[in-house]
Amino acid sequence: MTFAPDGYHPRAVGVRGGRGTGVLVSNATGKAVAYALFNLQRRGELFIGPGDAVYAGMVIGAHSRSNDLVVNPLKEKKLTNIRAAANDENILLTPPVRMSLEQALNYIAGDELVEVTPAAIRIRKADAAR
Repeated sequence: MTFAPDGYHPRAVGVRGGRGTGVLVSNATGKAVAYALFNLQRRGELFIGPGDAVYAGMVIGAHSRSNDLVVNPLKEKKLTNIRAAANDENILLTPPVRMSLEQALNYIAGDELVEVTPAAIRIRKADAAR
């Protein structure tokens, strides 16, 4: 098989490939809880694990549908009956996706930003107030 290039053309400004799916956006600030992440992993692929610090406007995962979904990763299980709480189900979480800087830059949409710190690489919504 051979290939002959057509030539060089200027890149169209503002045109991106697009990922086709939405994101899961945190609506609260604090530490992520395993119980909440267990219920959220049915909605899509998570970028954070239990105990990770999150803040309002932070992208915590990829939504399985095309729209963005605002979620609460801090929601704890209500303990109403202590005796029944002993036979609690086992919480199994899939490992979170940890992106490199290049992967995060390729992943973001036009309304998102990448935050780079020595400890972490995070994605956040640009219009979210901190």
